[in-house]
Amino acid sequence: MAEEKGKMTVGEAGHKGGETTSKKYGPEFYEEIGKKGGKTTSEKYGHEFYEEIGHKGGETVSKKYGHEFYEEIGHKGGQKVRELIEKGKEEMV
Repeated sequence: MAEEKGKMTVGEAGHKGGETTSKKYGPEFYEEIGKKGGKTTSEKYGHEFYEEIGHKGGETVSKKYGHEFYEEIGHKGGQKVRELIEKGKEEMV
């Protein structure tokens, strides 16, 4: 915290308030306000808003990581699916 006793920056005060709120209300509180915020945003901006920000995010990731990144995550996803299918087959026997 700041050097002088009793003085803190706005950032420090916000951090302290966040910790206090977290201890007082727990993770369910944040889950609930997150759901309310998401619902409000959805009602206010609609489906197109999410399409647009998803597209922008995809372009940013593509520029940052390139084609190889998508190949790698696609391969990892395929491997996981194969594992799950095999596990399901084993459980059925």
